[in-house]
Amino acid sequence: MPQPKVKLVVTGDDFGYCPRRNRGIVDCFQAGAISNVSLLVNGCSAKDAADLAKRYDMPIGLHANLSEGLPVCSNLRSGTTLLNKDGFFHGKMGFRKQLQNGQLRMAEVEMELHAQVKLFCELTGHFPHHMDGHQHVHVLPEVREVFAQVLSDYGVPYTRVPVEPGMQACPWLAPPLRDFYTQVETDAREAVAVFGRHGIRWPDVYLGLTTMGDHMSISSIKRAVGLALEATPPGNGAVTRGDAAQEGGRPVTVELMVHPGYPSEPPQGGCGQGPDEFSQSHHRQHELHILTDPRLHAFYTRERVQLCAFRDL
Repeated sequence: MPQPKVKLVVTGDDFGYCPRRNRGIVDCFQAGAISNVSLLVNGCSAKDAADLAKRYDMPIGLHANLSEGLPVCSNLRSGTTLLNKDGFFHGKMGFRKQLQNGQLRMAEVEMELHAQVKLFCELTGHFPHHMDGHQHVHVLPEVREVFAQVLSDYGVPYTRVPVEPGMQACPWLAPPLRDFYTQVETDAREAVAVFGRHGIRWPDVYLGLTTMGDHMSISSIKRAVGLALEATPPGNGAVTRGDAAQEGGRPVTVELMVHPGYPSEPPQGGCGQGPDEFSQSHHRQHELHILTDPRLHAFYTRERVQLCAFRDL
């Protein structure tokens, strides 16, 4: 068989969020539509997810969560800067606001990350193959230094650097969403040196910001993969241009972040506060249908895109 042009890690995020999310992710994995999963250890169905990963031999990493629901560390259940007045994490934007205002103690961030890695090991029986941040908190200022040190402490080799080629040329993204993604990319670029200094690796190219929810289609994934092949990677590999594979070099390594599943049915779901609106919407099932579409798999075969896990890179 010819060498693949692209080694594509398709990561199903939020494994453990609810039973229906877990079922959808397993269905995608069994259909060959995703190749990797990322576990929320504070999700209400985290143990079920870990058991499913063992049963189906699913490559699994840790989706570290500092922004949604309840902490794992028992010493951080009260009297901590990580929680709001209601006793929950501050939320996607609330966490960022607290950080910007200098209101978060990084020692508490470190405690919670250690606790989540340890719980991951208890649930799965091994260390994470990779570790990233729920809602991209792992690339934020200050947090990225702590995050990188924790990965180094446990020998976790891979993370995610969410810088997506062509993101700015996507008119379908609403301005507030585009602004958030632009800030995520700025933070991610600044995290590169920190991760590199700790010997942490990441794929050459990241995809997923422009193909999330209703924005996912066969054409949008084709566009994203095409841009990945053309892009100058922000990663830390030897490839300097995406067409290196066609010139006889190694395949370009790419991660595609996805969120497939079946809609959550309250009160089941979430990380201690119940399921959010996105998880209850049709978006998750829409992604599942696109990812399992035979036309997408035909595209992968035609373009020599090989699905794999982080442990295969």
